Amino acid sequence: MSKYETIMVFSLAKGEEAAKELTEKFKALIESNGTLESVDEWGKRRLAYLINDEAEGYYVLYNYETEPNFPAELDRIAKITDGVLRTLIVKK
Repeated sequence: MSKYETIMVFSLAKGEEAAKELTEKFKALIESNGTLESVDEWGKRRLAYLINDEAEGYYVLYNYETEPNFPAELDRIAKITDGVLRTLIVKK
């Protein structure tokens, strides 16, 4: 098991409630595949540049411990999920 850190930026086009639902969805996904250490919701912040014509995003930082093959699956799911603007997964 290795430790990972993932930051996700969710779209605010459908409101903050939709972003919080995505936060819970990915929290449950991580918990089902490893040990979730912490979830740090940074909330609504201005983006450095426009992503899909959006100037703001909802930032969430996940710290967790899981098997080495799960981050690739998490990234794949994030890429096909509507409402996810950006993800960054880092092995600690």
